[in-house]
Amino acid sequence: MSGRPSASRRTVLRGAALTPVAGLGLAACSGGSGGGTPATPTAPVVLGADSEVAKGGAQLYQDQNVVVSRAENGSLKAFSSICTHAGCAINKLEGTTLVCPCHGSEFEASTGKVLRAPATVPLHELSVEERNGKIVAGPGA
Repeated sequence: MSGRPSASRRTVLRGAALTPVAGLGLAACSGGSGGGTPATPTAPVVLGADSEVAKGGAQLYQDQNVVVSRAENGSLKAFSSICTHAGCAINKLEGTTLVCPCHGSEFEASTGKVLRAPATVPLHELSVEERNGKIVAGPGA
């Protein structure tokens, strides 16, 4: 037998109880692409009526993980609404500012640029167009 003291039953149980809690924290930050809706559309997706996005405004389409903005000249831009920091699905749009619920990163919906860290990489831009009065985003749009 070695000269080191062995761990008590209490120490082992305490460690076992804390391990799943630490794991849950990591899972919450590991991203929105672990099932369900992919981080970006894999095919063209109809998001909604063309009239939903006002000039100078933006609209968040949470179910498709897409944000669409319209410039004053009427042109559309679309970005993935998956945070580039930890892969969390962004669920809050304040004016044209997207706010990530996981760590507070902020992005400008009209450019995808980072406004507030911890994210440092802009949002992924998507193709977008208006078809028959509807906004369509994703590959082939």
